[in-house]
Amino acid sequence: MTKYSDKVVTAKQAIGSISRGKRVFIGSYCAEPQYLVSALIDQTDHFSDVEVVRFLNLEGSLMGLVAEETKGRCYHVRSIYQGSGMIEGLTASRRFLTPMNLYTVPSLFKMRHIPIHCALIQTAPPDAFGWLNLGISVDITLAAAAAADIVIVQVNPRMPVVPGYGMIHVDDVDYIVEHDEELLTVYPTPEMKGADRVAKLLSSLIEDGSTLHISPGFTPELICAALGDKTDLGIHSLMILDVMKDLAGRGIITNRKKGFNEGKMVASGAVGSEELYRYLDRNPAIEFRPCDYVSNPVMIARHSKMTAVNRVTSVDLKGQVAADGIAQNHFADVAGLVDFSRGAAMAPGGKSIVVVQSTSDDGQHSNIVLEQAAGAVAIPAADVTYVITEYGAVNLFGKNVQERAMAMISIAHPDFRERLFEQGRRMGLIGQERKLYESQFGVYPAWLEEVVAIAGQKVTLRPVKTVDDRLIQEHFYEMDEKDIAKRFFGRKHHFYWDEMKDMFIVDYTKNCSIVAYLGEEGYGRIVGIGGYFLEGSGAGEVAYSVAKDWQGKGIAVRLQQKVVDAALANGLIGLDAVVLKENFSMLALFKKLPYQIRTKYEDGILTLKCRFDEPA
Repeated sequence: MTKYSDKVVTAKQAIGSISRGKRVFIGSYCAEPQYLVSALIDQTDHFSDVEVVRFLNLEGSLMGLVAEETKGRCYHVRSIYQGSGMIEGLTASRRFLTPMNLYTVPSLFKMRHIPIHCALIQTAPPDAFGWLNLGISVDITLAAAAAADIVIVQVNPRMPVVPGYGMIHVDDVDYIVEHDEELLTVYPTPEMKGADRVAKLLSSLIEDGSTLHISPGFTPELICAALGDKTDLGIHSLMILDVMKDLAGRGIITNRKKGFNEGKMVASGAVGSEELYRYLDRNPAIEFRPCDYVSNPVMIARHSKMTAVNRVTSVDLKGQVAADGIAQNHFADVAGLVDFSRGAAMAPGGKSIVVVQSTSDDGQHSNIVLEQAAGAVAIPAADVTYVITEYGAVNLFGKNVQERAMAMISIAHPDFRERLFEQGRRMGLIGQERKLYESQFGVYPAWLEEVVAIAGQKVTLRPVKTVDDRLIQEHFYEMDEKDIAKRFFGRKHHFYWDEMKDMFIVDYTKNCSIVAYLGEEGYGRIVGIGGYFLEGSGAGEVAYSVAKDWQGKGIAVRLQQKVVDAALANGLIGLDAVVLKENFSMLALFKKLPYQIRTKYEDGILTLKCRFDEPA
């Protein structure tokens, strides 16, 4: 058996073992063996037709290996990638992008569909038993090393030893190059527009006890704001990020309720800061496994309330997603998009959430687009459920194309909604009977959202959304005839869309509706609705209705408080109500307000008024 010391060579000697026309795998993400890669580039004149296989790395040293710079004679680059490849800077090498589901990549190597002739990897120094730890990159690196004809290891004492399955023995290594250098770290991610609103919307969708996959591309501040009041979260994610360390330190991530692999954060690798890498070193709460385990949708689906949160670059009106590396980040954050989206959708209580900034950073282009360009789709429409922008959150599951288009327009930047509506109508995505004003919604006030427990069930109080149209119709069709008569001043047997539209097509300023929503967003039921319509006097005329089986549980009081909050925020002077004189429930409701209440009876009609500058 050859000793460790017998395998130690210089980088030049190790790279010199690579023959012309061979395929070379280079370790992934922040574990890229930079010293070995530099040696490979230095010896370019000695190679011809070497194919480099790797995960896409946007700003690492490997970008110098694109075929354009070597006239296609020295290197070819095969990048495993799940993005659309449409980002500026990738276009020159787009033809080398290899679209694959990550969990299938290890078998690609093991079965030698793509033979790996040489693997350049980076590890920590060996333990007393001769095991080398792959540290922050197990993903596809373990499979590549196991399948390679020649394994060249850069042993770096700065590489953390991470518990799990990322181990390779000295006996299975051909050359060892000892070199101490800093590991790659990521740049700070720029904050996305409307981060506070996005955090609020994310928080409303993520439940206590959820197991999370979070892609890079979010700032720690945004994620901490979204998850700061959660309990017993778990991690089953492609990568461990700095924010996960922070949340674990605060006791928010406990991994106690994952339902599978409890007690541990499970991932394939890590990207982040030097502080994160120190945190991972010999941490028994961490377990790294290869991609064919971590990214396998069947494994993902075994976790309780599995929730995949991915940052993407654009979504079209049908719900098709494009995704590429986020600017100022070393790494593409799109690997695992489809795997985790599908796995989360299959999990008990699972959710797939994509977050997109509504416009480009300069505000000149909408990231909600009419239709994705050919070849740009990273997640098909059928695999997209929740979409969040700073202007709202929608659930596209089970929606037809017109419903999807209207939903996506409602969360686009207001400056682009009219154009998107007209484009969608010309393309036949939106019927000619729908009107332009439907696209001119106001900015969704996410701050009004609140989740409360009523009668042992979770009820979400939130501003109405245009996609609530059918639920509002169903709410009134299910109401008792007496309650309908009170609400509409007489009998009413139909609630046509155009008759109800003022309740769900609102600008959240001059008119605003609040709903009490029972169940998961997009699948639930509206059990109460209240709102105001601004009058010429500067006050808002209000009306409320509550489903019969939810009356007497405090729904109306909570709706009224949200209506007051919205009215105060929008500068209204007070609220008015005009009801039948026998509508004692409205009178009792108004009297719960902390303002002076004026009443007037005339011709069987009761008028109620309160002004916000007249406290009770």
